[in-house]
Amino acid sequence: MAVPSVRPSSRHPLAYRPAPGSIPDQPGVYRFSDPEGRVIYVGKAKSLRSRLNSYFADLSSLHSRTQSMVLTAARVDWTVVQTEVEALQLEYSWIKEFDPRFNIKYRDDKSYPWMAVTLSEEFPRVTVGRGPKRKGTRYFGPYSHAWAIRETVDLVLRVFPMRSCRPGVFKNHRQLGRPCLLGYIGKCSAPCIGRVTPEEHREIVDDFCTFMAGQSGPMVKQLERDMRRASDELEFERAARIRDDIGALQRATEQNAIVFRDGTDADVVAVAEDPLEVAVQIFHVRGGRVRGERGWVADRFDEEGTGELVESFLLQLYAESDSSTTDRDAVPREILVPALPPSLEPLTELLSERRGSHVDIRVPQRGDKRQLMETVARNAQQALIRHKTTRAGDLSTRNRALEEIQEALELPTVPLRMECFDISNLQGTEVVASMVVFEDGLPRKSEYRRFVIRGVDGQNDVAAMHEVITRRFRRLIDDRAAMATAEADGSNEGPLLVDPTTGAPRRFAYAPALVVVDGGPPQVAAAAQALDELGISDVALCGLAKRLEEVWLPDLDEPVILPRTSEGLYLLQRLRDEAHRFAITHHRSRRSKSMVESLLDQVPGLGEVRRKALMTHFGSLRKLRLASVEEIAAVPGFGPKLAQSILDALAAAPQPEAVNTATGEILTGAEPG
Repeated sequence: MAVPSVRPSSRHPLAYRPAPGSIPDQPGVYRFSDPEGRVIYVGKAKSLRSRLNSYFADLSSLHSRTQSMVLTAARVDWTVVQTEVEALQLEYSWIKEFDPRFNIKYRDDKSYPWMAVTLSEEFPRVTVGRGPKRKGTRYFGPYSHAWAIRETVDLVLRVFPMRSCRPGVFKNHRQLGRPCLLGYIGKCSAPCIGRVTPEEHREIVDDFCTFMAGQSGPMVKQLERDMRRASDELEFERAARIRDDIGALQRATEQNAIVFRDGTDADVVAVAEDPLEVAVQIFHVRGGRVRGERGWVADRFDEEGTGELVESFLLQLYAESDSSTTDRDAVPREILVPALPPSLEPLTELLSERRGSHVDIRVPQRGDKRQLMETVARNAQQALIRHKTTRAGDLSTRNRALEEIQEALELPTVPLRMECFDISNLQGTEVVASMVVFEDGLPRKSEYRRFVIRGVDGQNDVAAMHEVITRRFRRLIDDRAAMATAEADGSNEGPLLVDPTTGAPRRFAYAPALVVVDGGPPQVAAAAQALDELGISDVALCGLAKRLEEVWLPDLDEPVILPRTSEGLYLLQRLRDEAHRFAITHHRSRRSKSMVESLLDQVPGLGEVRRKALMTHFGSLRKLRLASVEEIAAVPGFGPKLAQSILDALAAAPQPEAVNTATGEILTGAEPG
């Protein structure tokens, strides 16, 4: 059985139920918070009074996960709005801001690749990648396989030879004065050497985007006319090249199956669900062809019907889209769904506003669209089966690991939130610390924090550990005091994890169940002393020593030995290694910056802004050493005289040495980066 993320409070919901008559009978958005002030659920309602009263009914009549939510909560707040559209917008904003545990959050069942065109650049380029969208870039897809996109791009670049190289390659060939291989074989118009003007290259990019958006018919017909004209003028070589271009476009088009003969632009959404989880699959159809597909899975926390699930999905999928961005196809003209959302009119109005024109949300009844909906539904069902099979193993393993840690360390509860601290330094210089957070056995990277150690001189990891634990938990005490003051004043200005005076999140207001320090008895003793000095007694502490992977507790002379095959030990190792990686990354960045500043701070006319511009341009001190006077002078704000002064300063400074441990060779120029 899965371990819940937060154990339900013993407090009965009636203890925090609002007074009779205090809940307005108007549309609005409400939020439930736990005893620490963390928002755990956000919802909207046409009538706040009717909806909220339903949560305080007989517990036995509620869904099991709704019971868990109301038992975990300790407070409910609400905001009245004028229209249902405002309620939708506010609900989405709060879900995005507070990431509530009990709201449905759709997670990609895989990371899908995009094709992107960087329209914001002077010479736009086409790329294939993954991850979040960025402004100033037009996206196509997502697609199932990156190799399929690359094959399509390779074919289309033959006809529309736009730039596809990275900025570094583009800059390098601009300085060399000759194009790369793609420029020689006709798959790039070589704007880097001025073979085409920015305006001419932009026309090529526009044609590329038009074709990828599904409007291939007019282009193929135009090419056919050009081919016949070249043949009539006896330019047979040109006619043959155009013929090959037509074949390339046709092969690129054939990779996407035609599903709608009328050239419809639509997103087809299907849902597969069971009492615990829901899977959503979507096919993106542009110009009548399937251009991409994606899948999501989410936990269910109530008994919402298919219409409510569709509504929350569409809101999360499209709410960030904006008609002012270059991602014009983000919200299509038509959205086909298995069931209409209950707030159909407000949602349609909201999505139409995002698109800039009318959006039609409907359920297909017959014909090709109904058949495609059934295909998407089968994909959703298969995705749910795959996810449940995979997650069963993951959940059972994580739960077993947490239970083993609880048993080995004799903790009163399962350590659902663990924080690990690590110290990083180089011979006592640039001492930094990291704090990483695991919740439910998984990294929660938004909660990671970095510290610069300022109160310790030299290499003293024990004193540095004492300082970082003190700083972290002093913040916890301060935030708890601020929350207690707000609660005593009866403040109802929002979640207590946000400072009402500044609007900034109180990043340390949530206490861990277990603190893990990287090290043995000295580091554990330092952390325990810091907690004792602050009066923190409700947080467990242990240390993980690297040599024998021993677990040390503050009050024991002998370590706790976990079996080598223990899932609990493996989880602690992952936590420790992640803290070490995070600390090393921070330390390297600071060390690289300090090296540049120390070497160049004596160069006349080179201030902080120019040093930053120099490092942004070259990326590392090692690359700066290898640069010529002309390359440095090409950086905006630099001239030949200043560039020569910089090279003289670098040449006068000794280069650090490093040893290749495999060969024994002494290496020079071993700066970071």
